Amino acid sequence: MTGKALALILASVALSAIAQIALKIGMGGDAARQALAHDSLWRGYLALLLVPAVATGLAAYGLSAVLWLRVLAEVEVSKAYPFVALAIVLTMVLGVLVLGEVVP
Repeated sequence: MTGKALALILASVALSAIAQIALKIGMGGDAARQALAHDSLWRGYLALLLVPAVATGLAAYGLSAVLWLRVLAEVEVSKAYPFVALAIVLTMVLGVLVLGEVVP
């Protein structure tokens, strides 16, 4: 695996973790609660797209997916996919550091 491929993998994993934190922040606010309270399910979900942290999280996921496609073009999935486990650990660490969550 090349250094470039490893950098792409780590960037994709980091963006995935950042996306989770951004989505959690966005969904914890008043704007998200108001969006979900819409009478129309579709209007509610469309309103969520206007919540900045939700939009940021979705954009981060999108970019992560684009990077991952490049990874899959260059690296065997059996070598690349184990790095996805890092996203789980990184998301937990960011939850503690950024959101003040407590790990049991």
